[in-house]
Amino acid sequence: MKAVTWHGRRDVRVDTVPDPVLKEPSDVIVRITSSGICGSDLHLYEVLGPFMTEGDILGHEPMGVVEEVGSEVTALVPGDRVVIPFNISCNSCFMCARGLQSQCETTQVREQGTGAALFGYTKLYGQVPGGQAEYLRVPFGDTLPIKVPDGPPDDRFVYLSDVLPTAWQAVEYAGVAPGSSIVVLGLGPIGDMSCRIAQHRGAETVIGVDIVPDRLDRARARGVEALDLRTHGNRLADVIRDMTAGRGPDAVIDAVGMEAHGAPVARLAQQFTGFLPDVISEKLMQKAGIDRLKALYTAIDVVRRGGTISIVGVYGGAADPLPMLQMFDKQVQLRMGQANVWHWIPSLLPLVVDSDPLGVEGFATHHLPLAEAPRAYDMFQKKENGAVKVLLRP
Repeated sequence: MKAVTWHGRRDVRVDTVPDPVLKEPSDVIVRITSSGICGSDLHLYEVLGPFMTEGDILGHEPMGVVEEVGSEVTALVPGDRVVIPFNISCNSCFMCARGLQSQCETTQVREQGTGAALFGYTKLYGQVPGGQAEYLRVPFGDTLPIKVPDGPPDDRFVYLSDVLPTAWQAVEYAGVAPGSSIVVLGLGPIGDMSCRIAQHRGAETVIGVDIVPDRLDRARARGVEALDLRTHGNRLADVIRDMTAGRGPDAVIDAVGMEAHGAPVARLAQQFTGFLPDVISEKLMQKAGIDRLKALYTAIDVVRRGGTISIVGVYGGAADPLPMLQMFDKQVQLRMGQANVWHWIPSLLPLVVDSDPLGVEGFATHHLPLAEAPRAYDMFQKKENGAVKVLLRP
């Protein structure tokens, strides 16, 4: 089959690789019909190379049609249409039973000290082949895939794999309530969808911040008060306080995380690790990290006293300083983590099956053949041609 594979920094290719096969009686094989490129895929493209192996198959936002089922699978049959959550969870262990599928005890990558395994995402999360491919082996066939109806286009459902549950959890963790105010830092796919969900859930004031004109315009078109960081610079916090009764918003969502496109310091650190043996570079990346914490510092500054910060952007270091005095003094509440996909599916399915209040059918900016994945990654990383969300079609 054809699959998108990693070959080095800013080097992804479409290779011919062996077709996946059933390994366990609970597995299913899915023929992929759509697969998204996620902002966190850009971390693999740019800065997380020490945790990758040449030939790794990328992608964790797939959907498709069941082709083959293992002997123990009873919930699915060939021909069923399914979306595959990005975190691999059994839905029966202690953590899954508490709605913490991202911490699934059955698939935790204990040798790395991380949570549930992820499709297509580094040694840190199990090095499981991903879904930017023609076919995908999916474990836990009875409990992991999300069955969706035939008829509506893939664009209606594919975001159940990651974008929708991640943004929904970000808004939930932010404590958004009718009449509340919220700032979303970063208007990429997750930030954009977080704004839409906050509006849907009754937030009175939704303010988005970014530096990319196309993304700012896209948010404004849906009623978001979008601020260009390039214009406001160091006055951003004051501007936002002026818009929120002088005290700041009730909540801030950090949808930026570490710089996927690489600041000078981040680029230097990443390039330096490229000269080191893997075992050393992995430790350097894990402990020192290469995060730019400007977005998080901004969130801490902007949020009102007693407010909540919800972190959904991916951070990669383990030794970053935080302004603990300021956080303690302001009584900031901090919530974060990988989305627990299945926990939010009952709330999300009616929003994509019955109608489209979040505008998912028009959410993708680009649909490209799988063969054009290298160009798609380059365009998305450079934020060219209005690229906000790219879907690949095998």
